[in-house]
Amino acid sequence: MAALVVAFGGGAAWFFTRGKSDDGAEHKVAKAEPPEYVPIDAFTVNLQPENGDQYLQITFTLQVSNPQQAELIKTNMPKVRSRVLLLLSGKKASEISSVEGKHQLATDIITSLKQPFVDKGEAPLVSDVLFTSFIIQ
Repeated sequence: MAALVVAFGGGAAWFFTRGKSDDGAEHKVAKAEPPEYVPIDAFTVNLQPENGDQYLQITFTLQVSNPQQAELIKTNMPKVRSRVLLLLSGKKASEISSVEGKHQLATDIITSLKQPFVDKGEAPLVSDVLFTSFIIQ
């Protein structure tokens, strides 16, 4: 009985690791393109008042899936900056000072950039926001 289990297990291992389908064609693993990164110049904005005047100085990089998406972001940089500026200036320091707040801010930035830059145009596909500087005063 043990020999049967070993033989069956070995046969199953060979079948799943042999790299060919039933029709004899080899499986091809699709290689994903490496992501593209678009650095965004620093922002300095007034935050919504809580305890007097507070400012946010932030620098980040956008991660996109391919060179075409990077070019779309770069070509529309004034709109990108305007959307992010409006978003940032509506925040309070208490909302963005924690790690969770920074994660939420990254999500909010992605959401604000998902809208097409022109009517019926292509929406940019930003997959991540990578903060490189984050200072609240």
